[in-house]
Order: sequence, then C-alpha cells, then structure tokens
Amino acid sequence: MGSRGPLGLIAGAGALPRLVARSARARGERVVAVAYEGFADPDLGGEVDRMETLPVGQVEALVAWLRGQGVRRAGLVGRVPKEELFRDLSRLRFDDTARALLAGLPDRRDHSILGAVADLLARRGIELAPQGELAPELVAGVGRLAGPVPDGALRADLAFAWPIARQVAALQIGQTVVVKGACVLAVEAVEGTDAAIRRGSELGGGGALVVKVARPGHDPRFDLPVVGPATLELLAEHRASGLAVEAGSTLLLERERWLGLAEEAGISVVGVPGAGPPVPGSGPG
Repeated sequence: MGSRGPLGLIAGAGALPRLVARSARARGERVVAVAYEGFADPDLGGEVDRMETLPVGQVEALVAWLRGQGVRRAGLVGRVPKEELFRDLSRLRFDDTARALLAGLPDRRDHSILGAVADLLARRGIELAPQGELAPELVAGVGRLAGPVPDGALRADLAFAWPIARQVAALQIGQTVVVKGACVLAVEAVEGTDAAIRRGSELGGGGALVVKVARPGHDPRFDLPVVGPATLELLAEHRASGLAVEAGSTLLLERERWLGLAEEAGISVVGVPGAGPPVPGSGPG
C-alpha cells in the first residue's frame, strides 16, 4: 500500500462490495467502507477494517469520512437502484451538494449521474479506481464459461442479438436484451436486468437467450455489467437456453456457485469479445 492509504469502498447493494473488500484484503490492503443506508449488506462490516453507514444523499459526509480515514483511492461498488430518484427523495436525505449535483445533470442516465459523482470526488482528492482492478479475478474471460457448448440455434440468436445489445447500451438505455428465434423479447431500461429477463421469458417461454454487454466507451470505474448467482437462478427458473456476457468488461460474482447453477440447469454461458461473435466453443473462463 505504501503512502496511498487505505482503499475506500462506496458500497451499494449486492455481493460486489463484500467480494471486492475480500479481494483487496487478500492482497494486503487495508479497506474502509461507506455503506449506503438501506442498500448495502450489513455483513460488509465483517469484511472491512472500518465502516460507516450513511444515506445516499449525504455527499459531504461521505467525502469527509473517507478523507478522515486517509482515503485517496476508492471504488464505487454495488447498486443503488436508479428508480429511487423517481420516488420520495427524503429517504435518501440529499444534502445541498447532492441536490446541486442532481440539478446540474444534463439527464439522469447512469453515466451522467456516476460521472458527476466521480468528478466531484476527484475535485476533493479521491480518485475512483476501475472496478476490474479492484478484483481482477471476477472479470469474465472469452469462450465457454459454463454449461453445454452453444448449439447452432443459440449461436444464431447470439449473432442476431449482440449488435442490438451494443446499440441499446450505446444509447445508455440498458445493458441487457432477451431474444429467441431472432426476435427481441425484452430490452432492459430503468427496471434492471432481472425484470427484463422475467418479462422476456414470460413472453417467449423457455429457450430464450440473455445478452448482457458493457456500454461502448464505458467508464471502467463504475460502468461494468455484473452477473451473479441470482441471475443464473432466474434463468434456470425461466428455462433459458443461454447467457452471453462481454468478456473483459463483465464482473462474475461468486463464480463457483453460478458455474454450478449453469451446469445443473444446462444453460450455456459464454464470454464474447466486445467486437462480437463468433464465440469459441470452448476455452478458459
């Protein structure tokens, strides 16, 4: 670590904050975290050296606490559902800085919101690290990651879906599309990946392919797609045929668990280069 000080985590919902903390501490780093109230896993406290819980909107308190811990490098990890911005903001307890930040945005797309947060932190002396650098072992590789080798029908759907998913992501609408038989069943928007999978699967029945990509030109500090066991459980529940993720730009959480789920359910999981198919039939994960 040297003079860099501890790694600071700004933690939302899900398993990613715990896994990043565990990875960093295994490398010998000291880790401190701000856990977002009502979103972050309370068990995160057992994975870090020190933790503070704050509402999402308390930006000044966030910066002051991190700087007080000597943090100069931080990771923005875990999800705060964007739909919260369209509900009762009093729950998030916005301070004047947060209100000014939100008012100054050109739009409320993820990239705009998180980019503004990153810029504010940088002005206060805290640089956000790329998520893949925080836990490199979580980054998806190229090729078949789990389940059977994709058959011809699945490969055809992937060739059809990949450019569509990339265009949807480029427009910052969402990162996921659900297809079957060269037909788009669902496109993710603000509702999130799981809701898009449910909607598409209900429309198409079993055998759907889910494609999840990074936004072209994405910011690696906060813009990486994340796939965990819950996604595989949902795919198995809806009898999906496959899942394709963007290699090098997708984080795979609790890899051993979701690998087992994919094998058990017979779901083909592949990592695809950003340029798209063809997909290797086998290879390292």
